[in-house]
Amino acid sequence: MYCAKCEAENPDNAQSCVSCGASFTSNPAQTEPFIPKTCGLATAALVCAILSIFTCLLTAIPAIIMGIVGLVKINKSAGRLKGSGMAIAGIIVPVAAVPIVALLMGILMPALARSRMLAHKMVCGTNMRGLSLAMMLYVNDFDSYPTPEKWCDLLIEQCEVTPLSFRCKGAPEGPGNYALNENITGLGTSSQRDIVMLFETYPGWNQVGGPEILTTDNHQGQGCNVAFMDGHIEFVNPDDIKYLKWKRD
Repeated sequence: MYCAKCEAENPDNAQSCVSCGASFTSNPAQTEPFIPKTCGLATAALVCAILSIFTCLLTAIPAIIMGIVGLVKINKSAGRLKGSGMAIAGIIVPVAAVPIVALLMGILMPALARSRMLAHKMVCGTNMRGLSLAMMLYVNDFDSYPTPEKWCDLLIEQCEVTPLSFRCKGAPEGPGNYALNENITGLGTSSQRDIVMLFETYPGWNQVGGPEILTTDNHQGQGCNVAFMDGHIEFVNPDDIKYLKWKRD
């Protein structure tokens, strides 16, 4: 350790110079430099600001508030705190992220809507497949189709079908959204297998009819599920509905 006053060499742990007696502890050059601490609010503001981009701006308001408070604390700390850049970024990034999030939402929302519609279509098809199998079991046990006026009730009673099986997820309301082909009781179990057996219709229960009550509204006009007499299920597009067979050729 050198003395700043007389440049004499001293031991490292000396409190004063052995040559001139100058005190080392009172020498400003020997004191450790002050290191400011990073403001925790500024750091949190920056983290929340970045997260706001991926959370649809859910953390944007906390980021802005913490950024403002952190910036005030830094300015009043007389140099004891740092991180004003992070605090400013915490305020600016959420504002700048608004158009980005809006763009992402514009891209994702139609995709989510299509996914939801596809899920409804698949669940509806699964329900109709279960009803079609139940109908075949009923025919096998009783050698005839259920009485049209109470076909839903008979399938529940005799084939252990649940009421939820008659409900299309895409339909806004109604205890049931499927109808029985009104011609089915007169066709016999050995009729053509491509004839309609069950189809989607408006809300109701034990519904029976033909193409006049068929609807595509349950799937936003994209089509409807149809069960045929051989048991297979098809999602029929609006343009192909006119080709459905309701009676024997």
